[in-house]
Amino acid sequence: MSGLSLRGVSHGYGAGSRRVAVLHAITLAVEPGEVVALLGPSGSGKTTVCHLAAGFEEPDAGTVEVDGRSPATAADWSLVAVVPQQHGLVEGLGVEENVLLPTYRSTTAAVPFARLADELDLGAFAHRRVGETSLGEQQRIAVARGLVLSPRVLVLDEPTGHQDDDRAELVTAALVGAARVGSAVLVSSHDSRVRAIADRVLRLDEGRLLHD
Repeated sequence: MSGLSLRGVSHGYGAGSRRVAVLHAITLAVEPGEVVALLGPSGSGKTTVCHLAAGFEEPDAGTVEVDGRSPATAADWSLVAVVPQQHGLVEGLGVEENVLLPTYRSTTAAVPFARLADELDLGAFAHRRVGETSLGEQQRIAVARGLVLSPRVLVLDEPTGHQDDDRAELVTAALVGAARVGSAVLVSSHDSRVRAIADRVLRLDEGRLLHD
């Protein structure tokens, strides 16, 4: 299937008697063109879902697929792009260089940096190195990097956590825009501003999907 699919996925950390189960046979899908918000308290497994969807980890059981194949085998951010909580930026590089990093190993046409800078209010500090920017600015830089190749699947973990209302609105508008051009967008968030723009809301509690 196209978009993102997790079927019967279980996952945990540790070994032997110290192993802790984090996800318990969850099944969910995000179709191209929709924004799905993943809610749940801290420790419920939201970040683990994001890591599996992005291909950072592989499940202990079940399958994770992006457009019918495992994201763990995909090196191209035009297939699946991620905005992690820790942003994953290179502090010694400039803002534009960080945004364009996924384009260096891809033949997919990129969204122009100037357009992303305008949509996410990056222009005032676009000349700086990332290490000279605030956490909120870095978060928006990471969102721009996720959007630069118009990915088939976009996975974001708490992408508005450091944003004021005005800039959170820029981020959520960018996510809606990504869905409109065909991305399947999965957003892990506690933020009501994200829930407000979601087409569907999924809830995790202690690693179990409660309802849709």
